[in-house]
This record gives sequence, structure tokens and C-alpha cells, in this order.
Amino acid sequence: MLANPGTSTLHHRANYTHNPPFSLTTHRCKLSLSPNFPRLSNSAKSNFSSLSLLLSRRKRERLFTVVNAFEETSVAHDAPQSLPQPISVKIPVGDRHILVETGHIGRQASGSVTVTDGETIVYTSVCLDDVPSEPSDFYPLSVNYQERFSAAGRTSGGFFKREGKLKDHEVLICRLIDRPLRPTMLKGFYHETQILSWVLSYDGLHSPDSLAVTAAGIALALSEVPNTKMIAGVRVGLVDNKFIVNPTTKEMEESELDLLLAGTDSAIFMIEGYCNFLTEEKLLEAVQIGQDAVRTICNEVSVLVKKCGKAKMIDAIKLPPAELYKHVEEIAGDELVKVLQITSKVPRRKALASLEEKVLTILTENGYVSKDERFGTPETVADLLEVEDEDEEIIVDGEVDEGDVHIKPIGRKFSPMLFSEVDVKLVFKEVTSKFLRRRIVEGGKRSDGRNSDMIRPIDSKCGLLPRAHGSALFTRGETQSLAVVTLGDKQMAQRVDNLVDEEEFKRFYLQYLFPPSCVGEVGRIGAPSRREIGHGMLMERALEPILPSEDDFPYTVRVESTITESNGSSSMASVCGGCLALQDAGVPIKCMIAGIAMGLVLDTEEFGGDGTPLILSDITGSEDASGDMDFKVAGNEDGVTAFQMDIKVGGITLPVMRKALLQARDAEMSKCSPSPSKRLSQYAPLIHIMKVNPKKVNIIIGSGGKKVKSIIEETGVEAIDTQDNGIVKITAKNLSSLEKSKSIINQLTMVPDLLMEFFVEIAPGREGLCHISELTSNWLPKAEDVFKVGDRVDVKLIEVNEKGQFRLSRKALLPETTSEKPSAEHHAADKASTRRIVQAPKDGLAEEYKDKDSASKLVNSPRSDSEEDAPVSKKKVYKGLTSSATEGPKKSSVASVSKIANKDEGTLVNGDAKIG
Repeated sequence: MLANPGTSTLHHRANYTHNPPFSLTTHRCKLSLSPNFPRLSNSAKSNFSSLSLLLSRRKRERLFTVVNAFEETSVAHDAPQSLPQPISVKIPVGDRHILVETGHIGRQASGSVTVTDGETIVYTSVCLDDVPSEPSDFYPLSVNYQERFSAAGRTSGGFFKREGKLKDHEVLICRLIDRPLRPTMLKGFYHETQILSWVLSYDGLHSPDSLAVTAAGIALALSEVPNTKMIAGVRVGLVDNKFIVNPTTKEMEESELDLLLAGTDSAIFMIEGYCNFLTEEKLLEAVQIGQDAVRTICNEVSVLVKKCGKAKMIDAIKLPPAELYKHVEEIAGDELVKVLQITSKVPRRKALASLEEKVLTILTENGYVSKDERFGTPETVADLLEVEDEDEEIIVDGEVDEGDVHIKPIGRKFSPMLFSEVDVKLVFKEVTSKFLRRRIVEGGKRSDGRNSDMIRPIDSKCGLLPRAHGSALFTRGETQSLAVVTLGDKQMAQRVDNLVDEEEFKRFYLQYLFPPSCVGEVGRIGAPSRREIGHGMLMERALEPILPSEDDFPYTVRVESTITESNGSSSMASVCGGCLALQDAGVPIKCMIAGIAMGLVLDTEEFGGDGTPLILSDITGSEDASGDMDFKVAGNEDGVTAFQMDIKVGGITLPVMRKALLQARDAEMSKCSPSPSKRLSQYAPLIHIMKVNPKKVNIIIGSGGKKVKSIIEETGVEAIDTQDNGIVKITAKNLSSLEKSKSIINQLTMVPDLLMEFFVEIAPGREGLCHISELTSNWLPKAEDVFKVGDRVDVKLIEVNEKGQFRLSRKALLPETTSEKPSAEHHAADKASTRRIVQAPKDGLAEEYKDKDSASKLVNSPRSDSEEDAPVSKKKVYKGLTSSATEGPKKSSVASVSKIANKDEGTLVNGDAKIG
């Protein structure tokens, strides 16, 4: 029976056994060696005499045995045997059910399962190697997750029409699967284990990542791999202040929270999520809801595992000898206490390596004799191997009875104990971790002398790289990040290929690099590792909420974080350095955020503590390796923007996580010297946004893009980006090339107004433009007062511009007359019809608009919709951005842009980017 039979059902059909060695039919089979040889039949009179002539005695006996066994096991059946039927269970998750099924696909794997949500199906298998690998302190587990394009009815967009290397988001899901499973693996199991997960069907509505975590946990529980408990995973969203378990993709578009949680029925093993300054209390509430959903899944699936799961390979576990722990402590204990007091990482690492080498030499080469005094004084290996040269003892007659055996009295000697190198290294690492934890709990001091809640000294500098658009060097203790920001247009955006047949471009992305030199080691440099991809995404999602919108800041932003020195918390140092570098590049961020990594010593009673979990702020590398938790949190005093937690023990409870979150909130950013410039670099590109008639966009592009390419080549701009709504973005390195390209686009997109200018057909299919001032010698308020559409007029060609457009005049053909002065009413009407209003929008940049009276006349105006006749200073030129999205119009906005029109290009970089 299931734990909750009312909400989930276990479907099981007849479970057939495997096929026997021979097919079972209603007729008994006959074995024929050759048409010329006598046949073997089941008759009592089967003739084996002929075979005896050809077969040896031993082969003859084996053949009789096979035939007899076959006759005994053969049973008549009327129908052929069927394949095993799958077993499935429906589990309530959120507002719907997921279907878990096993025994249908991948029956030869150690464990396999399919999990279905809606029409999204994830298949996961677990296999393990028959031969164990060499013992190591790192469990031999590999995870591979891939989204098949066929799952959404697509094929790869590349040249090769098959899936290639994993994409970044697939790597992230591999990490989501691996991180909660690894702590459940038992130590001493060295058979290489592989988890393969594929998305076989995707409906575009139900995300496969949380299903993949659950499928991997169930497949592992069904397999022979020994592990402690089953893992399941869910996603939690927050829409309209309501938490949703496993929300759909549409619901996630409105969600303020993206939390993925994995754990068992009683503890949390992994969380990762991103939010928009969510409070700690809200976040903890979301974790509680997610934990309840995980508990439900684990309880319901436990029945399936008991029914279909395979026996665990407990006998394959090989642990180091128990006495080896005692020997390592006896040899290195006193010296280990002194080494762990070295505050600097590199000297401490070298001292530990030297001590480890000493222990290895004693226990693997020389041999070690225990110092237990109950067996007398121990002797060295040299004493034990010493050859005795003493003369033979002379026995005096009469001292020994005849027939007695004389035994020479000697001191007790012990045989030296030798151990394998791998076992010694494993034990030395565990003993070192034990001594480090004991020092923290008993002495209240960490390796660098800090208390549990102290943060290492912070130092930061900006503007280190003069040619970069923005740079910052952030140092916290022995961890250092060099963050660099590059600004560009849409062409610099990162294209993301996904299962949905839609182009996705990221205008902000962060890339994290962890070279071996940052820890003083030698290593290979190549493609980014899974760890680098995962840390980069965590930092990216942490900084994303503070960025301005694309309308307010139309740049593509790339942040690079190179770790130049590492001793723990390098990803959170990248968050701090990246925030400073964004300011140095002039990006108007909304606020400052910081990041910190928290650690944990869970079992404090082992070292004389009161049993209360000990939370460590700003952990170092050794505390990360020897501790029980790595909890990264980014945000500010208002809330959290990103978080990631990995547990290395049997999971933690919600109260422990609450304590860690509240302690992490106390981390603050230190002052930076020199401080960020908060203005755009002179080397940053210039972006101009203009609005044209949407119907004229195709004219700018031209046939096959020829026109826009020719404009780029002629003017020297970097790019021209057009949108269907009439928005045109011009990216240039200098103002002169930008103005030239803008002028060409203005000419191409001119829209005439018959009240001011009108077209005159001077030849079939050939038109020219005549302004209202060129119609008569006197002032004319309206063209309709003199002419109507279709009238014939005489005009003169007065100009052919560089684009080959004709400018016409009727006034040039009229005799010279004294023009009458217009009346005051005419002056007032003219002034009203041409008056312009300059407004400053939210971003502090000036735009031009006609007043209400003239706005109704824009339909046929000969000026371009981009305000051709307005000065440069009143355009949307994103070079001197003066405010963030959160600020209102600035009083100096019009004045500041007018300076741009009057000064040279070098003065265009003095725009401030303030934090809201």
C-alpha cells in the first residue's frame, strides 16, 4: 500500500520472468547436427550410437546432460511469452500529478526511470562499472544531461544535425543533479557510476530540470549503487505573493522567485535560486514549501523502490583499516595541531604536504609499530631486521635434562604494520579535517585567527585598466577577483539556443575564469569547466536585478571575472568586484550588492561542544573542504538576489538554514579606493536611437540588406540595428560617423506634408519636392488657398542633393515683386504652427515634440520622423547618460546636451551614472 493511496496510485501488471535458455512450445525440439547425421529426439529409442563414434566420452556425457536438462524443463505452452510490463506511480506535485514509470525503457541498466509532467518526459538511467577503480577521496560519479531537439520537434540549427557538446544551461542542470546525489553516496564504493538523462519530449510549458533531479534520485534508488536515501527535486515560484510548486514556464515569467530545491524526506541537500530582493523570511517560507513537496515525492516513491529496487552492493564497499586512523593520529597529531595554526594558505599547504609525506613514509615503507605499552617497548624496524652475530651459547652438562629443549630468552619483538598509500592518504585527509573542526569548536578560533562570524579584511580598487570600459580589483583576505566590463550593441549579445523555436539573446552575461595560477598550481587551460560555468551563472543572476532596463540603457553588458588569487568564496568575491566594475563602466545600477559564503560545523558534540551547529562567515578553502556546508548568498540589506547551498553531510534542517541566512546578512561592502568613475569611458561605443516611420524600415535595409551595409561602409559606423516598430539604433565610435549615417537615414525616411511641402510630378514616375515658401512670393498660410491636388504648375529645378533628390520652386519663375509683410495674425499663426517643445524624459536626455496644434499635421510633414531639423544635442545619444532608470528628469539635462553640440568629440564622455 502507498503512504497516501487517495492521491497516488501504483500500477502493476503481471511481472514475467526472463526467457528460459530454450523456447517453450507445445512440441519438443529436436537437435539436428547435419542432414546426414542421425537426429536427436526425445524418444526413448534415440540413437546415440552413431554420435559415439564421432564424439569423445567427455563430450558425449556433456551432450547427454544438456538434452536431459532440456527435457526436464520443457513445458508445453499455447501462447508465446510476453515482455515484462512497466510499473508506474502517480504522485501529486503542486496542482497536478507527475507520473513515474520503471521497467519499460532501459531494462538492462542498473536502474532506469521515466518521469512525465504534462507532455514533458525525462528518461534517466544509472549504470556502474563491473570492476572497481582505484580508491580515491572523490566518488567516481559522472552526470550527463541533454535536451534532444527532437523532443520539441526541431533539429539542430548548426551544420551538423546532431546534438554536440553540452550547452551551458545543460551543464548547469548536470550540476543540479550531481550536487544533491553525491553526499548520499557511501564512502568506500569505487565502482564508476554514470547517470545519463535525456529530455525525450518537451511541451514548452513544464520545465524538465526539476524532473531530471527527481528522475536521477529515483533511478539511483532503484539501482545497485549503495546510497543512504532517495533524492527528489522541485522548483518553487512566487506569483502574486503566492508560492507555486513546479510552476509552468508562463507562470515563471511573472514569478519573483526561481528556487530549485533537492533533498530527502527529512533534510535539505541542495538549494539554488534567484529572486528580486526577496526577504529572508519569504525565502525560508519558500524553502519550507519546497521541502514539503520533496517529502511527498520521496514517501510515495519509496513503495516503488521497495517493490522494484535491486539489492545494494554493500559488500563492494572497502574502507581503510580502522586502526590506521589511530596510527596516523599518533604519528602526526602533535605536529598537525601546530601546522593548522599557520594563518597563510601557501605555507600551511606546504607544511601539510611535508607532514603527509612523513606519514606516508612511515606507514607504507618503513612500517609502524604501535606505542601501546601493554606489549612492552616497541622496537624499530632496523632492530627487527638486525642479524644476530652472537656466538652460540654453550650448555653445561647437567643443567638440562636429556630430551629437554633449550629456548634462549630474548626480548619481545613486533612485526611492523604496512598500509597502502591510498588508504594512508584518505585517512590523513580525514584526520586533518577532524583536527581543523576540533580547533574551531574547542578553541573558538579558525586557522587565520578569526571568530566564527568575522569577515576577512576587504580591499578594492577601480579603474586599473585604462582601455577597458570598466574594471575593478576586489580582494577579501587571500581571495582576489579582477572584474572587467565591456559595453556594446545588440551584436555583442549572447545568442541562446533552446528547445523552444525562438531566438533568445542575452544583453547581460557574466563569465567566470578560475586559472590554476590562482592557487599557485600548474594545470591545463582549455574550455571552461562545469564549475566555472556554474559559478558564472550564479554571479550573473546575482547582479541582474540591479541593471537598468534596455530602454534606459541600450547597451549589451559583458562582465568577466578572473580569479587571480583564491582561498575560498571566489564566486562571491566576483559578485562584489562585478558590482564595482559596473559602476566604473558608467552603468546606472539601481543599488549596491555584496556576496558572501557561509560554512557549517554540524556535529559539535564530537569535539566537546553543546551540540548547536556552528555557522562560519566568509569561509576559506580549507573550511569549505572540511566543513559540512557551502552556502553562498548575494544581496543587500533589503533582500536576497541569489543563493546556492551544497550540503556535504546528511542534510540540514530549516532552523539551521535560517541561522545561516541571518548571519550572512551582516556582510557589508567596504569602501573602494579609488572609487568607481560612474561615467562612460571614452572608449565605450556611442549609441544613437531614432524613430522612423515603421513603413520606411525596409527602405533603410534595402534588398538583401544591401542598403544598410552600404550606409555602414560609407559612414564608418559599427552597426545599424532596425526594428519593426520603427526604432533604429546606430552604434558608432565617434560623433561624425554617427551624424553622417543619421543624415542618410533621415533622407531615406522623409515623409511629406502638403501643408508645408508637397511632391510635384515633373515626368512620368519622377517627382520633386516643393516647399510652401517656394510657391509664391508672398506669405502663404495654406497651399490649398492657391492650389488643389491635380493642378498643373510651372516649377524650376533649383537643387539636386547628394542623394539625387530634386528641389523645386515656382517662385523662381515669377517676376520679382515686393513681398507684403504678413499681418500680426499671420505671424501668430505661423509661430503657433512651428513652435517646438523640448522635453526631458526619464533618462535625462532631451527629445523634441511638436505642440498639440502641429502634432495633427505630422502625417504629411516633409521632415523625417527622427526630427531631421533638430540639433544634435536634442537626440537620444547614449554617450552622456546622466541618470538611472529610477531617477526623474534632471534640471541640467537640456543644458548638458547642448554642450555636446558645441564641444568636440573628446568631451562626450563626461556623463555621470548615479546609483538610485
